[in-house]
Amino acid sequence: MAGLKVKSGDTVEMLSGKDKGKRGLVLSVDPQKGRVVVEGLNLVKKHAKPRPVKGSRGAQMEPGGIIEMPRAVDASTVAVVCPTSGKVGRIGYRFLEDGRKVRVHKASGLEVDK
Repeated sequence: MAGLKVKSGDTVEMLSGKDKGKRGLVLSVDPQKGRVVVEGLNLVKKHAKPRPVKGSRGAQMEPGGIIEMPRAVDASTVAVVCPTSGKVGRIGYRFLEDGRKVRVHKASGLEVDK
């Protein structure tokens, strides 16, 4: 997959799936697989056993139970939210006079990177 236009720290909106229309912060990006993990979206439940805490010589136990955690979604199911206008749209690139390459929100024409 060619370079993803979504980066860690971006605010994105889900375009499809059970969380359609919800917004969240990107926690991590996997460019090889084309997947992103978004905070608070696409939550799954994981069952964890109690286990000893490292460095406590077995005296303390980390509690087990059902833990909710975000799972990765395909990058095509999210759209970047413009930080200034709040609009959802695609991302393009522009070169500045000093030669820097910046990401630009196509709907508003404003820079995403500051």
